[in-house]
Amino acid sequence: MSLYIGIDPGAAGAVAVLDGNGQIVAINDMPVVKVKVGKTERCRVSAAMLAHLLDQTAHDTQMVVLERVGGMTGQSASASFTFGYGAGIVEGVIATLRLPVALVTPQAWKRSAGIASDKGAAREAAIRMWPAHAHLFARVKDDGRAEAALIARHGWMAVSRAAA
Repeated sequence: MSLYIGIDPGAAGAVAVLDGNGQIVAINDMPVVKVKVGKTERCRVSAAMLAHLLDQTAHDTQMVVLERVGGMTGQSASASFTFGYGAGIVEGVIATLRLPVALVTPQAWKRSAGIASDKGAAREAAIRMWPAHAHLFARVKDDGRAEAALIARHGWMAVSRAAA
């Protein structure tokens, strides 16, 4: 079975797995661990847990589609570092498992999903495309799940078009 994995990196992101027909097989919130930064507790992407999650489907993975990310204007240096650190962990895990990867800009996958940059639009699109899985995208904080599924769909569509 060919699987397409979409990853919305970052601690609030997610990992979505689609089958060769573009249907949802699994969606997981990004595996994280809590770390103490000064007096504040923060979530960071867990390399070990992500590796375990991706390794379960590695032999059937056709493509991992990872959102290409960069710094965001107005974000603090600490927040930018934490986000970049998490994105680096995701890329490192993918490379370690030797999974085929494609980086996609947010603009490209959102255009293929027919949505604007609003995170609520991603949830609405995911509910529309996979109504049987609407419960996975029901909460506002499920935007990472919706984005990961739409990122996976972008990769699935690109491969499907190329094969046609």
